[in-house]
Amino acid sequence: MSLKTTIKDKVPGYNSLVKPYHFLKAIGAGVKYGFPAKGLRVVGVTGTNGKTTTCFLIWKMLNEAGIPTGLMTTVAWGGVKRLKLKDELNHMTTVDSRTLNKRIKKIKEAGAKFLVLEVTSHAMEQFRTLGVPIEMAVWTNLTHEHLDYHKTFENYRKAKVKLFKKANYGIINADDKSSSEFIKASKKYTTYGIKNGKLRAKNIKMDVFGVKYSCGDINIETRLPGEFNVYNSLAAVAVGEKIGLEKEQIEKGIFALESVEGRMNRIDEGQDFSVIVDYAHTPDALEKVFEAIPEIDGRIISVHGGAGRRDETTRAERGEILGKNSDFVIITEDDSRDENPEKIAKEFVRGAEKAGKKLGRDLAVDLNREEAIRAAIRLAKKGDLVLLLGKGHEKTILRKEGAVDFEDSKVARKYIKERVREQREKEEARQKARFLREKELEKKKREALAKKKREDDGVYGNIVE
Repeated sequence: MSLKTTIKDKVPGYNSLVKPYHFLKAIGAGVKYGFPAKGLRVVGVTGTNGKTTTCFLIWKMLNEAGIPTGLMTTVAWGGVKRLKLKDELNHMTTVDSRTLNKRIKKIKEAGAKFLVLEVTSHAMEQFRTLGVPIEMAVWTNLTHEHLDYHKTFENYRKAKVKLFKKANYGIINADDKSSSEFIKASKKYTTYGIKNGKLRAKNIKMDVFGVKYSCGDINIETRLPGEFNVYNSLAAVAVGEKIGLEKEQIEKGIFALESVEGRMNRIDEGQDFSVIVDYAHTPDALEKVFEAIPEIDGRIISVHGGAGRRDETTRAERGEILGKNSDFVIITEDDSRDENPEKIAKEFVRGAEKAGKKLGRDLAVDLNREEAIRAAIRLAKKGDLVLLLGKGHEKTILRKEGAVDFEDSKVARKYIKERVREQREKEEARQKARFLREKELEKKKREALAKKKREDDGVYGNIVE
């Protein structure tokens, strides 16, 4: 256990006590890098789920419209002119204030006019965006998360609301029950939704390849599946309209985004079953993943685990969601950090058992994530769906000894290829055996015909006259 973690555990109100430190650190970072966000038009996106995808949709739409726009999200940062998108390797959505200002400076120097910034509740509480002018704040939704840090849902919501008090304009999901709090905090605002809101999605059509809907005279088509991407893209539509983009620019820009790494990504190596990698790690996100899955012919096999030093109260709930929606559940490790992975897994098992799953029958525990993924792929049959949930785009896994290189999609590809190769070898062996059998039968047939011919000619087994 690190000294910092020990102090956090032992000192009551630690997070409040260190706020002055974060404040001074943010001021120092702003001064050091010359408050680089000044002059940029910044769109800050917050919420529990959907932040990253919404950021990518806005970023893509603006760049497609010819507006040089930088990006800073959980998945990647950069993405403007000479500065290509770079993987975000930290397990952090909004990076610390020094890194934030350093990267904003690079984005601005690369020629950005806009910046799309993913903003967390931690970032707002720790002053990480101090000195960053927020022109527009976008809110996706709010469900329970990070209560290990904020302690109560009300505190968590207040942290999110701070972004809207800071922004000049708010874009708010009217279908979420917390929307009134964000509306009250906004100087000016617009709302969006399916059931409520000024911008309303109508004539919604969804399939495995994406969603289509109309919003006034705008016809949106995405290549991102699931009802949650109706909401994510609606938020982008609202940003486009506020900036003054043409209808065609909004439509084209949203359609241009093919995927977001770690968000409902299909892994295809020619196998006869499906594999999807997704970052879902909250109860609401897990529910939405299962809602987005189309009907399949086979079973759903889910692999998931919980991070250490994170909100413990959702573990059993997530286990229950997995149990209700999956035919087979494998509980495994996530970023366990210095917490006992067995202890974390027990909570998930308790939830899955509540949903009717039974260890040794349709529930398993494998605390080596690679082996858990391999087991799921070995278990899959034709028409099944394997869901690898919780890590998404992340390139490392945080264990007691520190960060270890690990990527769900790479591990999945490795074992899918192994499975496909084995199946191909078995099929080739079957075909070879069938060929040899047919050849042997043909040989016996020829021999039988030859024997019969000799017999008919009176050469074999007959007296020659």
